[in-house]
Parts: sequence; C-alpha cells; structure tokens
Amino acid sequence: MFIMNKSFFVIGLVFVSFLTCISCSEEIIQPLEKDEALNLHFPSYFPELTFDASGNPITKNGIELGRKLFYEGRLSRNNTISCGFCHIQENAFTHHGHNVSHGVDDRVGIRNAPPIQNMAFLKKYTWDGVIHNLNDQPIIPITEENEMDSSMPEIISKLNSDFKYKKLFKAAYGDESITGEKILKALCQFMATMISADAKYDRFKQGLENLTVEETQGMNLFNQKCASCHSGELFTDESFRNTGMYYNTQFKDAGRYRVTLDQNDWMKFRVPSLRNIEYTAPYMHDGRFYTLEAVLNFYSDNVEDNPNLDVELKKNGHVGINMNTQEKQFIIAFLKTLSDKSFITNPKFSE
Repeated sequence: MFIMNKSFFVIGLVFVSFLTCISCSEEIIQPLEKDEALNLHFPSYFPELTFDASGNPITKNGIELGRKLFYEGRLSRNNTISCGFCHIQENAFTHHGHNVSHGVDDRVGIRNAPPIQNMAFLKKYTWDGVIHNLNDQPIIPITEENEMDSSMPEIISKLNSDFKYKKLFKAAYGDESITGEKILKALCQFMATMISADAKYDRFKQGLENLTVEETQGMNLFNQKCASCHSGELFTDESFRNTGMYYNTQFKDAGRYRVTLDQNDWMKFRVPSLRNIEYTAPYMHDGRFYTLEAVLNFYSDNVEDNPNLDVELKKNGHVGINMNTQEKQFIIAFLKTLSDKSFITNPKFSE
C-alpha cells in the first residue's frame, strides 16, 4: 500500500522501523505483571546459602537487569570493558588465555580473573578475601584503575541517558531512578543465579551415573592428597594458604598480606573452587600455570619451603605433595568430572 505515494512510503517505512526497534526492546525488557521473588535451586548436598535475599530478593526482572549490566561496557570509564569481558561463559566465566585481567586502555592487572560460579554459597570473595558480601563484590573491578576504572556517579550518569535502562530499573525496582545500590544489587542477583551443579560428579552423587575406574581412583587420591584444602561440594574450604609459590616481582602481589599487613599472611591466597577447573586455565592467582599437569607437577616437585608454608605441604619431612605420574593422571581424570558443560552453555547466563 506504500507504493501509491512516495512520501507516504518513506514516512511509513520510518514508522515501521521505529516500531520494530521498540518491539525488540519491549521484548527484552517487558516486565511481568507481578515480579515475584524466585528461589534458587541446587542439590541437597550443597552447603547452605550465604547470600541473604532478605535485603535483595531475587526476581525475574532483577536478574534480567543484572544480566544486562554484567555485559554492559558503559560500566567502565571508556565504555569498552564489561564484567563479561574478563569473565567469559565458555571458560566458566574466567579470562581464558590471559594470566591476569586486562582492563581499559589495555592496562594489565595483577591477578588472574577467578571463575564466577556458586557465588551464593561463598563467605569470602577475591583472591585476598577483602570482600565478605556478594552485594559489594562488583565495586572492586568497577573502580580498580587497571580494570574498569570507573565510578558509580559516572555509571549512573551514562545509564540515566538510556531510556531502555530506565525501563529495566522500573521493572526491577518499581521506579526509574538509577542508583549505585540498585546497580550492585542487580549484578548480585544475576551472579547468585550462576549455580554450577550438573557435572558428571553431581550425577554420580545423585546415583545417575557411574565414574570410570580411573576417575574413581582419582577421587580416592584426591581425597587423600588434596581434600584438606579443596573440601566440601564446592571443593574449597575458603581458607587462605601459602602454597609455596615464588613471589612474582612483576605483579608484586603478596595476597592476604595486602589486606591485613600481617607478615603471617604473606603470600597467602584464598583456596579456589575446583569446579569447572578443566575450563579455567590458566591457574593460580597470577595465572602462572597453563595446564593441570603443570599445577600438579608444581605441588609434587617445585613447592618452595618458607616460614609461611602451609602445614599441609610439609608433612612427614616432605615439602609439597607426594605424587607419581600415574597418580597425577588419575587425579586429573577425577577433576574433569567436575566440568559442568550445561553451565558454560546455559543461555540464561549469556549475553
């Protein structure tokens, strides 16, 4: 019908294009009539939730806002670095191929980007444990000069100029006002939903799948040699330990000591979870090892003895963990049963 009049055709085409853009946006941000709180689902053998939803109830619209913000480059000073830039889903939300995080203006940080998974069960965050509340965790990368190098007033100013974000905030919180607290809470809601609990190990725990002989041997060896630190269903006790790694003069990072200034905390780092370890290379706080074989070779042969070395690594007159080549392969076979492919491909967590 538009060909009857050229000017009418042009106006109509513009109008249709406008409606198309609006409909795309509405499809993404259309709020529910009633945005009810959602419950997190996880296996019964998981630890209790540490995430306190009483002050930040998880809702469908809150999660959607958090997901948008997680992949939003405008959270950085120059609009180029989002949370998802250093936390890539296919690598269990780590920065594959980079030993430490990369930020604005190609700046280089000092630490390996840790995976984002099962955060709602943890009591401490970051390699040095400086953060104790998931609601506060995003403020570290947002304000760190070598990462996103931004500030809440700057971010709020940018988002306030975007009509779509005003709609998203209204859907999640009931009004269009954008605040730093709301930004952090939405990011927290999204991260809290990122639960990884569908690995072969989980199916084994639930009686749905058997481990191979090699995986079973690896699990037994793991329980003997590794589980004193990597304990529980998250495979971390969240303690801070000196594991005999040399001090990296390039990054000058002494771990927990940077927080406490206590010499007893020199080179102590938080024990990381081993879930999805197959996907999260490189390893250690500074990404110094690129394979699981290299990690186990370090623990068997290259641990440096020092006054702060963890007691678990100097037993029976031996420094490190006594493992032969075959035992290492069995342990690695078991570690790969912690890989959750559904987690790294779940569209709910993608951009």
